Amino acid sequence: MQWLLDSDPSIRWQVMRDLTNASADEIAVERAKVAKEGWGAQMLALQARDGNWGGAAWNHGWNSTMHALTLLREMGLDPASVEAQSAMELIRANVTWKDCGPEECENNPFFVGEIEPCINGQVGAAGAYFGQNARGIVDRLLGEQLSDGGWNCEAENGSTRSSFNTTICALEALLEYELRFGYDSAVTESRLRGQDYLLERRLFRRLSTGAPIQQDRKGDFMFTNFAFPTWWHYDVLRGLDYLRRASVTPDERVADAIDLVESKRGGDGRWLLDVQYPGVMPIEIDDGEGKPSRWNTLRVLRVLDWYSVV
Repeated sequence: MQWLLDSDPSIRWQVMRDLTNASADEIAVERAKVAKEGWGAQMLALQARDGNWGGAAWNHGWNSTMHALTLLREMGLDPASVEAQSAMELIRANVTWKDCGPEECENNPFFVGEIEPCINGQVGAAGAYFGQNARGIVDRLLGEQLSDGGWNCEAENGSTRSSFNTTICALEALLEYELRFGYDSAVTESRLRGQDYLLERRLFRRLSTGAPIQQDRKGDFMFTNFAFPTWWHYDVLRGLDYLRRASVTPDERVADAIDLVESKRGGDGRWLLDVQYPGVMPIEIDDGEGKPSRWNTLRVLRVLDWYSVV
């Protein structure tokens, strides 16, 4: 616990909120530091005058506007802070999908999104978290849900099976929308169907055979390796963390995933950054691949606390 607290404000305030008995006032004071000190302040300082990070709404690296907002959301930058409000104002006024999305989306304002559900899920999650109008993205996701309950970016190319990667991005967007704007029957119904897609597969097993899914169909990355940031990639910890935030009552369908998480605890009580996805990070927020990770350790401890209520 002291190792986690001896860290950046973006981690420290979440540890205080979720893993200690700190008072609400103490937590608020620490959270306010995210905008002014450490990684959060560094991220905000990288926003250009045109509202963009990395010169684009989205790019193939990890330093675009979408990726920066994803990091700031994970850090817990207070949406009500002056710094967050100023950043959102610049984005609303200036940022479009020009030169980084399909031609028909080039003039779309940033929070309107583009066409891929995995990208729109990430934009929608950030938009909802920061109180922006992401309803258009939400409605698009509702219309793109497949019959098995999930989502897939390849649906436009004829795929009828959902993808773990796309599904988790969509689920996080729908959840953030509900948390920010309140209950919506259509959104909740869709989200529950999507989370059942994960639970029916015990978060990492094939529905047909029950065998563990060894790796992502789009690459060599394994669902059993924990990353942070996860970007568009799914892994078991990300799935569990979604269920925790959605206040799902854990049952036997998550038991295998919990066993996997516990098996990865190191002798020092910490969890590693199993993988760091290749690409340009705007700032470094962990000690590197294969080393103990404060972010993953924090996320795991919250998940285990959630599971312990069973």
